[in-house]
Amino acid sequence: MSPPAREVAAYVAVGSNVEPRQHIPAALDILRRRVSISAVSTVYRSQAVGPDGRPRTDHPDFLNAVFELRADCGARELKFGILRPIEQALGRVRTADRYAPRTIDLDVVLYGEEVIDEPLLRVPAPDLARPFVAVPLLELAPNLVLPDTGEPLSCLGSAGAPAGMTPDGPCTRALKELYERWTPNASRS
Repeated sequence: MSPPAREVAAYVAVGSNVEPRQHIPAALDILRRRVSISAVSTVYRSQAVGPDGRPRTDHPDFLNAVFELRADCGARELKFGILRPIEQALGRVRTADRYAPRTIDLDVVLYGEEVIDEPLLRVPAPDLARPFVAVPLLELAPNLVLPDTGEPLSCLGSAGAPAGMTPDGPCTRALKELYERWTPNASRS
């Protein structure tokens, strides 16, 4: 008999710009049935951008957050065995345009101290330096040190100020209420 797998702290970036106030809480509710959720960040609104980094005014704004969780599976299983099926269940359709609107986007941003560089899985995630990931991640883990560089997360240029981002109160409240409903000892912030 093999020993039980140990739980690893992981962070998942969450984004949606198609009915996000419905899809982000739904993703959290489904995810909590598979892994232990430790914390949820504030949800931030930001403008959609294209491959050149410029705003895409023809797309709806995104809502983004980060979930902290404890997983007893590997990073690959988390991404392809848990997160991708949740995306599919919530109607995510992947197209050639990776900047297209989406019902939900769930990405493994950090997985313990692991550094992974595979064709379909990179941890820390390349988007970690972008404000829509760095700002909510810094909220959850202000003293986090990046496993690939040894630098504090707070040293990322985008982590200091959420330029062009505003907190979305209704979605944040919905997430925190959902989290607190099944986590009796959660802090009431």
